[in-house]
Formats: sequence, C-alpha cells, structure tokens
Amino acid sequence: MNAALRIVVIAPDLSIDDPGDEHAISQAERSRSLRIGLLESNFNLVAVLPADTFLQERLAQLQPDMIIVDAESESRDALEHVVMATRDERRPIVMFTNDNDTSHVRDAVAAGVTAYIVAGLSSERIRPILDVAMARFQHEQGLRKELAETRTELQQQSAELQARMAELQDRKIIDRAKGLLMQRQNLTEQAAYDKLRKTAMDKNLRLADVAQRMLDVADLLG
Repeated sequence: MNAALRIVVIAPDLSIDDPGDEHAISQAERSRSLRIGLLESNFNLVAVLPADTFLQERLAQLQPDMIIVDAESESRDALEHVVMATRDERRPIVMFTNDNDTSHVRDAVAAGVTAYIVAGLSSERIRPILDVAMARFQHEQGLRKELAETRTELQQQSAELQARMAELQDRKIIDRAKGLLMQRQNLTEQAAYDKLRKTAMDKNLRLADVAQRMLDVADLLG
C-alpha cells in the first residue's frame, strides 16, 4: 500500500462537556489513538469530518483513497451518511467501533463497509488492517468490473442474436411474398424482388413490411 494513502476520518464531535463522563473520555482517547496511529503509520490524514449532509460535497473536494468511520457501534446515522456520500464514487470504508458488540456487523457490511473493527485498537494494528481493507476493496472492485463487462457482453450477444433472428424472419417473409408474386403474376424471382423493392421505396417502407402487407392481403382475399 502506498504510504501516502489519503485518508478521511468521519468522527463525531469529541468535546467533553462533563469531565466525569467516562464513556465520552474513553471514546475521545480511542479516537485520538486512531489518528495518532494513522500518522505514525505514515498515512496522509487529510481531514476529520462530521457525518452530516455536506459530507458528499466535502469528499468530492478532498478525493480520499479511504474513509475511516470512527463511531459508536450502534450509531447508524454516521454510517448512513458515509454510504450515501460514496454511492456514486465507491471508496473503501473501514469502521472502528468502541466495544465488542458485533450485532451490527452484517448491516454494516451490507451497507458497503469494507472492514468492521471492534475494540482492542492499537497503533501497530492499523497498517495491516488498512492493508487488508484496501486489498479486499480492490478485489471486490475487480469482481464488479468483470461482472459489468460480462453483463455488457451478454447484452450485446443477446441483441445480436435478436437482430439475426429478426433478419431471418424478414427474409422468410420476403421470400414468401416473392413466391406469391412469381406464382400469381408469372414473374421471375428477380422481377418479383424488384417489384417489392420499388413498392417499398415508393411508400418509404421497409421491404419486409411491404412483403408482410402483401401476404396479409393475400390471406384476406384467399
């Protein structure tokens, strides 16, 4: 992984209004440890942003290589803001949470989180965690690209097959109309074809459409 990887951290306001709030103090210390660990691992921490309605615009301006969500494990708002902000331009998302509660892992992964890390954060763990997250993201992006290319190829093959089938059907209709003209007007095959073609040109219609109309009239008249 490139040591200059550009990272944006999404985190809540860590100001501590109550000095006795042990939970707030613990989260603030964990968040500081995360940021220090990023810097010690030589990552480029370009910004720390709140998860708000302006996040998509800020990410578009900063163009980070990876997004780290530093939030409570039960905090869905932050994750939803990040997912919405990256839906048009996917980036690896790593979520660090504050406890061992893994009940939200499935929802987080389904929402687009590349790695979901709970508790036990230490500086030496940060680089391997982000290395694995980036490798997994790149692998998934490669699979998505292959899937999209395969889908496009199948759509093209289907369209080509339909076009060939339509062309074959048109030929059958034209051949039947030529046969009808040859039988009823004693024309050669070329003369019958020329007559159909001239009628199509005069009426500004497809040759197959003229042939079908002729067959419809013939069927009607018996």
